[in-house]
Amino acid sequence: MSEQEFDIHRVEGLNLGLCAGAVAISWVMLSPLFAVSLAAGAALEVANFRSLRRSCRAIFRAGVSGSGPAVSAFGLRFALLAAAVGLALYLGAHPVGLLIGLSLIVPSTIIAAWMARPEPAPPTPAPPPDDPSWDEWNPWLAREREAEEDQ
Repeated sequence: MSEQEFDIHRVEGLNLGLCAGAVAISWVMLSPLFAVSLAAGAALEVANFRSLRRSCRAIFRAGVSGSGPAVSAFGLRFALLAAAVGLALYLGAHPVGLLIGLSLIVPSTIIAAWMARPEPAPPTPAPPPDDPSWDEWNPWLAREREAEEDQ
């Protein structure tokens, strides 16, 4: 695998770094309860993300016809996550800290995808403004016009 390809371990590493930083900053700047709630949300989020990955891998391997148990496991993780969040709130977790902890996978995934983006294509020169090929171009759809569109 080349360095530019999307790597799930990079997502998990970035997520660990973001979560650790967020917990440390919230411990110092806010309160220990908020930091513990954020850490609990991050732990739930890691378990949920790994379960999501495992379920998706099983669904895509099985294909459309044989993915019944994998789809059930995919849905079961929502119920387990809801029960875990409810238990955490019942035990006194700070709701905002829990929410932030559960949400830190999103920036981790976006950063990892941005790091794995392909190189931009070299710019190509545009035709001159009076070139007849501009009449064949549909700017709304960013493609050439079809014969049916002109009628």
